[in-house]
Amino acid sequence: MPRFALKIEYDGSPFAGWQKQKSHASVQETIEAAIGRLEASEGIAAAGRTDAGVHAFGQVAHVDLTRDWTPFRLSEALNFHLKPHPVAIVGVARVGDDFHARFSAVERQYLYRLVSRRPPLTFEVGQAWRVGHDLCPKAMQEGANVLLGNHDFTTFRSVDCQAPSPVKTLDELRIETRALDVGTEYRFHVRARSFLHSQVRSFVGTLERVGSGHWTPADVQKALDARSRSACGPVAPAHGLYLANVRYGTDPFADGIQADDTGN
Repeated sequence: MPRFALKIEYDGSPFAGWQKQKSHASVQETIEAAIGRLEASEGIAAAGRTDAGVHAFGQVAHVDLTRDWTPFRLSEALNFHLKPHPVAIVGVARVGDDFHARFSAVERQYLYRLVSRRPPLTFEVGQAWRVGHDLCPKAMQEGANVLLGNHDFTTFRSVDCQAPSPVKTLDELRIETRALDVGTEYRFHVRARSFLHSQVRSFVGTLERVGSGHWTPADVQKALDARSRSACGPVAPAHGLYLANVRYGTDPFADGIQADDTGN
């Protein structure tokens, strides 16, 4: 059976998360329903299970199909049947049987968007976390630097996290500042091989406290050393988080469909 990798973007607002559920709409179920309009399959496996309200523009999944589709035709057919849901297949590649969207991944990259401005958001409501006060990016970056490297991240993982170990290696936590016509956007670029449940949102919520002056960078160190969930700052809301990219040893989409591909 041919195996295909799918690169997926979606607005997580109307979904109860990636994973298929009995009584709530999910991204996985939506894509599997579109596949089912083409042919029978045993379902799809994704690189990461995003929570309710979390978005993605770089999610990756794989599926085994019977028909030997061309990447272009498969993407066109799936996107047709995904309408009107806010989900799009933006890349398709034929991959080997040993490729697994989750287990073959060597790195995951997340983006968190935080907007500092007094007025509420209008056009980007549900796409970024708005706070109504100023933030200090220098202090937030100093706090973020404390978290880099290999640590026990018990403080920064959900009590519902099922990972066997709280020890992870954080490769990047970089804060980018963008001036807006009204306010300032802070983009948190976070990179690691794998993450704990709610880890990125826990980081951002804690660093927002640093930026607002309620915490110091030294307080982040104390929270990390405490290895206790009770020492964490507030958890940032889900709607500011995006699964931005999943990296593999060899990019499966290097020879896949392109934006200007005509399918010829």
